[in-house]
Amino acid sequence: MLQLVLAVSAFTVATAVYAVIGLRWWRRARKRRAVLALVAALDLEPYHASALKSEEVEAAAAELLLGGYLDIDGPGAARLTEEGREPGRPPPAHPLPAALLEAVRRYDPEPVSIGWINRYDAEYQIRRQAYEREQDALLPPIPRIPRDPGEPGRLMNCCGCVGIVLLVGFWCAVGMLLVLARPHGVRGWAAAVVAAGCLAALGYAEVAGRAVRARTACEDPLGDRVRTQCHPALAALDERQRLRIRRSADDDRMWRGAVDEDDDLEDDLEDDLDDDWWADAYHYRAADDDEPDGKPLG
Repeated sequence: MLQLVLAVSAFTVATAVYAVIGLRWWRRARKRRAVLALVAALDLEPYHASALKSEEVEAAAAELLLGGYLDIDGPGAARLTEEGREPGRPPPAHPLPAALLEAVRRYDPEPVSIGWINRYDAEYQIRRQAYEREQDALLPPIPRIPRDPGEPGRLMNCCGCVGIVLLVGFWCAVGMLLVLARPHGVRGWAAAVVAAGCLAALGYAEVAGRAVRARTACEDPLGDRVRTQCHPALAALDERQRLRIRRSADDDRMWRGAVDEDDDLEDDLEDDLDDDWWADAYHYRAADDDEPDGKPLG
């Protein structure tokens, strides 16, 4: 009789636990399908997709390079070509490569890196950020799938902890009763087997919950989509051109266009002061060595 009660109790609890897991799976899977369908239906402009993965400056440089406006050498220095210097030649139609072309023209004829423009050129940053804000405003709100079932608030977290404690206590109590109470007859053994099977299923409930969260995860669907896209200008480059653009975009120190002469003078002055300090230090050190024990020679 005890084994039958334990079997019914364990079966009821296991059914309730897996019903909650199944309901969570169904809700998360339905929400994930809706999010993926929404992201798949987006009509992303190529430069906007590049901006979402921080490659818009490389895409603009690639378009200028393919259009003959720009030339980038091996170390990553960007210079205008003769065609790029022609005053009558119209700039690219898109605002991002047009802004990058104007920025390079501001430093002409000095070489400048794409990374320097992207990081320090204020006018280019203003135009780039304005374009990104305009395109981001066109994106619909994308729902987020919660990572943790307890994310809605502290009350749900507390209820979840209490439920886990009760479930562990129930599992231990039923397990001890099954071990201590010897079943009698076929019905008793069958009930004991059912109870033991339900306890084993409860032991794997946490594993099942993690599997549900992993299978229905949808952390960054928009980022996953844009990472699979490549701007047409970048796709049209050969490996050598792609490497030079990447090197120029990563460099924000070496090639920085025209430099203010006052900055160079200050740097030279600081270097001269440092050199004088080391010379004086060596002079005083040499004087100390010439006078051992604090007495002058001779």
